[in-house]
Amino acid sequence: MENFIEVYRHLNRDNLQLLSTIYSEDVVFTDPAHEITGIDQLQSYFASLYRNIHSASFGFDHTLRSGDYAYLRWTMEFSHPRLSGGKTISLPGVSSLQFNPDDKVFRHHDFFDMGTMLYEHLPLLGSIVKTIKKRLGT
Repeated sequence: MENFIEVYRHLNRDNLQLLSTIYSEDVVFTDPAHEITGIDQLQSYFASLYRNIHSASFGFDHTLRSGDYAYLRWTMEFSHPRLSGGKTISLPGVSSLQFNPDDKVFRHHDFFDMGTMLYEHLPLLGSIVKTIKKRLGT
């Protein structure tokens, strides 16, 4: 798991080949917006993500591994030219990982709030989402 964390700490648009050092060929990667199967598709997905952002970095707050399963609590900081005027956005999340016998991840499931990542930062939709969240809390 240490290798997994190190790869994500240093991951950028120029070294996406590092993903093959931590993921199996048949990896299934799921997040709130996508389900991707296979390392080639995962690298393509990350390449498209990195094409659209100015910067991205991951910090890991807590990790837990038991046998072939691991859970990581993380915060991604990123900036996108069309979200929040290009300001840095902080997105907390959790990943559930399952490792194969070669200690590579073959199941990766991310959990995070799409509103925090995207919807709240869009010009018109953002104010509506924030208003809805406030009303839910009262």
